Amino acid sequence: MIVIAGAIGGAVIGGMTAKRRKGNTADIAQYATGYGIAFALLGLIATIVIEKALV
Repeated sequence: MIVIAGAIGGAVIGGMTAKRRKGNTADIAQYATGYGIAFALLGLIATIVIEKALV
């Protein structure tokens, strides 16, 4: 769940960042994808750390 929330949240933040910087549609899509992947990776790492801490 953390990974999915991170991916969606990252995509929203990335899209808003590109829009604030006056990017066109391709820029918005690229930022949303990049931020989504980065936040999903952070969510994956957080999930692994939490699982290891509980065991």
